[in-house]
Amino acid sequence: MLFLAMKIRHFLSVSDFSGKEIEQVIEQALIMKRGDTLRLLSGKALALLFEKPSLRTKVSFDIAMQQLGGHPVYLSPDEVGLGKREPVSDVAQVLSRYVDGIVARTFSHQTLLALAEHASVPVINALSDLEHPCQALSDLLTIYEKKGKLVGLTLAFIGDGNNVANSLLLAASLTGMNFHIASPPDYEIKKEILERGRELAVSSGSQIQLTDEPREAVKGVDVVYTDVWTSMGQEIEAEKRRLAFSAYQVNDNLLSLAKKDALFMHPLPAHHGEEVSSGLLDSPRSVVFDQAENRLHLQKALLAKMLSSANLGIADK
Repeated sequence: MLFLAMKIRHFLSVSDFSGKEIEQVIEQALIMKRGDTLRLLSGKALALLFEKPSLRTKVSFDIAMQQLGGHPVYLSPDEVGLGKREPVSDVAQVLSRYVDGIVARTFSHQTLLALAEHASVPVINALSDLEHPCQALSDLLTIYEKKGKLVGLTLAFIGDGNNVANSLLLAASLTGMNFHIASPPDYEIKKEILERGRELAVSSGSQIQLTDEPREAVKGVDVVYTDVWTSMGQEIEAEKRRLAFSAYQVNDNLLSLAKKDALFMHPLPAHHGEEVSSGLLDSPRSVVFDQAENRLHLQKALLAKMLSSANLGIADK
């Protein structure tokens, strides 16, 4: 009898999921947040392969795997030397013999693609220079939790067209949210991400607006979102970026142009007094620490989808 090997499914981009799948993962995360967490991954192991330092990503994936009954194994940059001490292809093949999934946090998206090409277990993008899909899904979970819907809402991202912005644009385009982004010249969202988002928006009905004027971007929106001006690996550009983004701080004055019940979001870590005014993270509009908590619940649902054979209503489509 001939058995055909099942194709391994990876999660490297938000757009690896359909809009319906994103909704289902969010629904499952809300169930798990209420305490209905089954030990769906008992006996399974997960490699946490990190090139970059982390607080929320590392802890949330570690605890998520434990709460699902599985065993996380953290691998630091010095332990592995990904692509330096050992080729990425070799690391992928070796880990595939040990674990049931690989969560990778890398500097280069090309490293993730190489891991996925050579791994025989699912690879999950825990951050790359191109996307941060787990963050974006957690953000949508938070918005849905606070607003009761996603379709028709408008999110304004103020700042650098970085990996978080890329994933949020794609996630919004998949789920029918409108997406505004205000960035200074030369720091706009990547062209290929914008084109992909516009393709997805045709089906979902979402609208995408680009501007270099923060006040225009936030007028009447439901969510105002910002992120650091200088990401890890860009430290040499810090002063240049500080000058370029000086007019892009999110503060009470800018927030006043959004809806009265607009949410303020930030993926953390934050540079108080730079991209966000001091004290805003603790203001009534801020849901920043709810975002951080929801990384745990969303990632439990994501791991259940990617690694469990149980029927949770979030099966692959």
